[in-house]
Amino acid sequence: MKKQLLTIGTILTFFTLKAQNEPLTEQDYARAEQFLGYHIEPFVDEGAGMPFWVGTQFWYLSKTDKGNQFLLVNPAKKTKQPLFNHQQLAVELSKATNKTQEATKLPFQTLVYSTHALTVAFYAEGQSWSYDIKTNALTESKTNKTEPVRGRMMSGTIETVSPDGKKAVFIKDWNLWVKDIVSKKEMQLTFDGVKDYGYATDNAGWTNSARAIVKWSADSKKIATYQQDERHLKDMYLVTTNVGSPTLKAWKYPLPGDKEIAKLRRVVIDVENAKVVSLQIPLDEHRSSLSDDIKDGGQLADVDWNADGSEFAFLSTSRDHKVSKLQIANATTGAVREVFTETVKTHFESGVRSINWRYLPKTDEILWYSERDNWGHLYLYDAKTGKVKNQITKGNWLVGRLLKVDEKNRTLYFTGYGREQGNPYFSYLYKIGFDGKGLALLTPDLCNHQVSFSPDFKYMVDTYSQPNVPSITVLRDINGKKIEELGRTDISRLQAKGWKAPDVVKLLAADGKTDIYGLVFTPTQMKAGKKYPVVDYIYPGPQGGSVGNWSFSAFRSDHQALAELGFIVVLIEGTSNPMRSKSYHDMNYGNMGENTLPDQITAIKQLSEKYPIDIDKVGIWGHSGGGFATAAALFRYPEFFKVGVSQAGNHDNRNYEDDWGERYNGLLENSDYEAQANQTHAKNLKGKLMLAHGMMDNNVPPYNVYLVIDALNKANKDYDLVLFPHSSHGFGAYNPYMMRRRWDYFVKHLKGVATPREYNLRGANQEQK
Repeated sequence: MKKQLLTIGTILTFFTLKAQNEPLTEQDYARAEQFLGYHIEPFVDEGAGMPFWVGTQFWYLSKTDKGNQFLLVNPAKKTKQPLFNHQQLAVELSKATNKTQEATKLPFQTLVYSTHALTVAFYAEGQSWSYDIKTNALTESKTNKTEPVRGRMMSGTIETVSPDGKKAVFIKDWNLWVKDIVSKKEMQLTFDGVKDYGYATDNAGWTNSARAIVKWSADSKKIATYQQDERHLKDMYLVTTNVGSPTLKAWKYPLPGDKEIAKLRRVVIDVENAKVVSLQIPLDEHRSSLSDDIKDGGQLADVDWNADGSEFAFLSTSRDHKVSKLQIANATTGAVREVFTETVKTHFESGVRSINWRYLPKTDEILWYSERDNWGHLYLYDAKTGKVKNQITKGNWLVGRLLKVDEKNRTLYFTGYGREQGNPYFSYLYKIGFDGKGLALLTPDLCNHQVSFSPDFKYMVDTYSQPNVPSITVLRDINGKKIEELGRTDISRLQAKGWKAPDVVKLLAADGKTDIYGLVFTPTQMKAGKKYPVVDYIYPGPQGGSVGNWSFSAFRSDHQALAELGFIVVLIEGTSNPMRSKSYHDMNYGNMGENTLPDQITAIKQLSEKYPIDIDKVGIWGHSGGGFATAAALFRYPEFFKVGVSQAGNHDNRNYEDDWGERYNGLLENSDYEAQANQTHAKNLKGKLMLAHGMMDNNVPPYNVYLVIDALNKANKDYDLVLFPHSSHGFGAYNPYMMRRRWDYFVKHLKGVATPREYNLRGANQEQK
């Protein structure tokens, strides 16, 4: 009898294993694909889209289960009405295109509204159109065959337009020129620009464009810019793949440890008189307080003009970001006065993804941002003496972005993190007096808030949500009083198709005491008693995080789609990511090779106590910094991470642009870059690793992955490799192909079953050029 029971048990086990090891079919992949954005979006009814302010009014696109409608709101008059006659426009567009158009499904979702001409311009059916709101006349544009975009292009060169909209500067042959937008007349402003020592050039390191990087004075008469000295820098090279001789791409790309980096000769240019004035300071290093770049929103960063253009404040940042010097320059003479200097042990930042310092010349004051008390806060300085007048904000929370400075009422409006109960990554809007009194929360709902202000700063549109709670959009006055609800995101149609939101989780970091947060995606149809392999999506920062935006989104990459193939997918915000305390952000300073990986491991083990996770089947993937972290996970923790897909990783920061490593790691002579490099640990690989890289990656050059490949070859290790000969840092048109290869890799090597052969995700079968 005992033998008979064992036989039955063996048979049951056999059939259970057979069921678990059945190959995935095209139908399984097709079902997972239904959870990608292009299938999800049509079932999300966004009651109120992004507001577009036009004077004191704004329009937005409202999407409901009954269709779409463009609405115009006048906050002062408390009116809301259709922006135009949707039915009449549908009729006119149907006539013009010989194609039936529906008023609730017009073939465009963005437009340009002119209050002066009372027209809307839009792009639809391969053509640009103008519709007269009063006469209902629809006009086809005969000249503009492309969708309207913001900004100006001229012969492939990006023009930088003055505040009054009358002039634009651009680069030609390494020199700056100005153009009168109406008359088209051009005038050369500089004459000594030469190759590798040009004016306003945007071409050092990973970022490069044809845009002229300047900061216009408010009166549109002067610009602050620089002549960038790259003559002694080393080149980076990329080589095209084509039939016949390849083309060599070369540009200046300094690396950590290089003796020379890009230097800036700061200048002021009187645009009307073509007069160039050099600031009376040594050359500045190519650095800013914002990130590994010297521009902010396309303009020269860390420059703040006074109203009449006679002077401006600017910041000089040291190569290692430890020293930031605030100075004021005379725009006529070039004389420079140092106001004060801040020195830090690790790296200085003037805000969370924003520059928060301001020059207030009317009162001779400086608004300053500092993490000197371990949290990012605002301070008020005397611009004459360089002394602190008072600390404005304080406490165990931080200022995110300074949005508005009301000098008349001496009031600041800003976003803040961590002050309210709950998730510290939720952004709230506050106001406070220059004296640090009167702190007020203006967006009280327990959510992540995104705010858009009216130009006259009397009203704001507040959209708030959580990762698993759809957004609500309301109109408020500037003091936070709710005037009207504009719309709610309705996901009922999506839920009817089986969709579900990810779980928001709170865990402990590897130190056993620090709170960390994340998202968990589980299959919509989970089987009782079954354990699932886990896939960890990672982006370790230190300038970002795995979750990214903490607002609601019906689709986040392919995380839910991958979960549908039989995985639990996790996104963990590990220590050293921003929007927390300074000490939290600095936890991996000088040791980026750690990549928050101990936090990831600890978090997954904690999650396995709540979710049916097979802790012996852990995969990981990421792109860029996440690609770096993925390879590090397989090399440094081979007993835990079994399968990884590493995309476009900066595997050795000695081979990545200078500002990134020196900002978060310190100078080469002060930090062990070699110990952090992935190829140093490649010999430890035990699991399955796929490496992927674009061969024309001008952000993370492919030599990064070559170093890892060489080390794996020498160590006699097996690995998989996907190369994209024509792709840059993002894989562009090849992303669907990469996604499918990634799915296949986890299904085969983590789940342990076969995949459908060469499944075609949408876009993967398009001809690539």
